[in-house]
Amino acid sequence: MELWKASTDEFVDTLKSERLSRAYVVTDPRSGAVEASHAGLKTLAAAVATDQRDYHKHQGFFVEIGRESDHLLGAFIHLTRRGQAAGGVRFWTYETMEEYIRDGLRLSRGMGHKNALAGIWWGGGKGVVARRGGLDHRDPEVRAKVYRDYGEFVSSLRGCYVTAEDVGTTPEDMAQVFQRTRYTTCIPPAFGGSGNPSILTARGVVVAMEAALQHLGMGTLESKTIALQGLGNVSLYTIDELLRRDVKRIVGTDVDLSAIQAVEERFAGDRLETHLVSPADVSIFARDCDILVPNAVGATLNPQTIPLIRARVVCGAANNQLEDSPRDARTLHDRNILYVPDFLANRMGIVNCANEQYGVFAGDAAIDAHLERDTEFGIFSRCLEVFSRAAESGLTPAEEAEMLADELSAQPHPIWGNRGQQIIDYLVASDWALGESPV
Repeated sequence: MELWKASTDEFVDTLKSERLSRAYVVTDPRSGAVEASHAGLKTLAAAVATDQRDYHKHQGFFVEIGRESDHLLGAFIHLTRRGQAAGGVRFWTYETMEEYIRDGLRLSRGMGHKNALAGIWWGGGKGVVARRGGLDHRDPEVRAKVYRDYGEFVSSLRGCYVTAEDVGTTPEDMAQVFQRTRYTTCIPPAFGGSGNPSILTARGVVVAMEAALQHLGMGTLESKTIALQGLGNVSLYTIDELLRRDVKRIVGTDVDLSAIQAVEERFAGDRLETHLVSPADVSIFARDCDILVPNAVGATLNPQTIPLIRARVVCGAANNQLEDSPRDARTLHDRNILYVPDFLANRMGIVNCANEQYGVFAGDAAIDAHLERDTEFGIFSRCLEVFSRAAESGLTPAEEAEMLADELSAQPHPIWGNRGQQIIDYLVASDWALGESPV
């Protein structure tokens, strides 16, 4: 079977048929070769090594079949020079292993960029759990099994990856993870954590919108029209922030009726317009508005949607909004649309929970500083810095943001250096993929 094109369920069944529960693909830090844990996975490693779009010399990824849940659990690690790979765990449906791996690669690199631009000492990492077919993933018992398994999986990685909350994962799920691992953030307040990061994520994205408007000389958010793709948890708080700034109108779409109902119940009024749409419906991109806000899934900015856009600014909370970063960023730029790179705008989730081990309290100045206009590493200042660099160089804001993030990502942690790579080397040398945790 061509594993790159196999479904995630087929991949799980293939591993089980070989009496395997774990696997990895890693980059040898000395030779640069991409190596697989088992001979049967060589084609998968080769597909990663030859990929020109999403593989950026990642340090590797690890997968395991959950003992209780039978789900495919994964941890993707881009670069750990600044510190342990950190990023939330996504619980999503993937048609093929290619989709699963590409999402993990893109998300982990994006987290590395986000952490570096935020000035926090973490590397790029992301967790990805593939939903098994034929199950009700709203069932609390099913979810508890998945996230207990994920906690055990993260523990087995010995700290090279630290997990958190992401799309498809809730604070209650993180409590299950916390039962089985110490390598997690965004845990519920009852356990001493910072809880749901969505409120701060929304505030950060709105600050990025304000920076974009200032750069373009378009004034403030007052009297602006905003189009939102996706009305989930972050959008709920984004709408609240926008209404506080007296926007003229907000138009939003979602594929989930319950999300629309939650928004309408909270923000009834003539400034809000919502629409239930099919997953293939991209009509929101064609709305006449000042700012388009991609708050749904990734890769929504592509050759099919970009020509529809009538907004002057694109700025949202979704990760990996560009299907192909150089190509789609250039198309937006050529159309005179200011695109705010997602990893520049949506950092506040990881900022909120990254340093929980140092204590949590309301009004933390170390967190609030990221939302202030005069903080050097804050969202507002970083946005203006990137826009200015792009205006001078002729490159797109996405290219300039990636270049700046790569420069910062190369800085070693002031105490631990590239400890994450040392842990990965140990996992490989200790035959982690052959069975039980070496702990």
